[in-house]
Amino acid sequence: MNSAPINNNPIGVFDSGIGGLTVVRELMREMPNEEIIYFGDTARVPYGTKTKNTVTRYSMQIMEFLKTKNVKAVIIACGTVSSNSYDELKKAFKVPLFEMVSNGVAACLSATKNNRVGIIATEATIKSGKYEQLIKKMNPEIEVHLKACPLFVPLAEEGWTDNIVAELTAQIYLSELKMKQIDALIMACTHYPLLSNQIQKAISDATLINPAIEAAKNVHLFLQQNNLLRTDVTPPNHRFFISDNTEKFNRLSQMILPKEYTAELVSL
Repeated sequence: MNSAPINNNPIGVFDSGIGGLTVVRELMREMPNEEIIYFGDTARVPYGTKTKNTVTRYSMQIMEFLKTKNVKAVIIACGTVSSNSYDELKKAFKVPLFEMVSNGVAACLSATKNNRVGIIATEATIKSGKYEQLIKKMNPEIEVHLKACPLFVPLAEEGWTDNIVAELTAQIYLSELKMKQIDALIMACTHYPLLSNQIQKAISDATLINPAIEAAKNVHLFLQQNNLLRTDVTPPNHRFFISDNTEKFNRLSQMILPKEYTAELVSL
């Protein structure tokens, strides 16, 4: 019996929690016919305060889970994993793997006019230095200003994205970057676009960079070039898996995705 062609297999996407749904949203917009399998590690979120070894260990477990779903490619929809564990995951798994760092940097370099840019991220991403290193490699003249914003993740996970708490938190975190007169700001955590209204308000005229938009375009291009685009004419059956609290996921996913989806609870 012939097995189904690999091009009709789903795309895997994973994150520490619900922030990666901002990447799913962009993938759905860019490739509406593709099927997506999502895993959010909501039991162990946030990753940004954990060590590199722990982040890598958790990510390896998630990749093993996605492998069981026969995914044709995986997007690391997490800035912390992208900046800390991408190289290890790429060595350990043969599936095509996409990260957020290079996509955010490419968009940022295109956007800046005064060569002063900012990066907001989790503590682990800032500590990794990956974004700054890649920017300097591409253009040594660019002035890079970094700011860890750890409270943005729990605010996003709670759905507190447009209230006074989110507004004040953004103002406090970003006042320092505003004074540096940056004109482009990478939201180097996939949770952060959920607070983009407050971030934009706090940073004034700087262009906000969402790496997920660039990542979705690059994944589309890769699948196209490798004849891996889905050809099945039936509507895609997206599936969502999380490690804790399906009720919260179902509520928050309605804020992010074009329609309501429910998640299945799994233990890794």
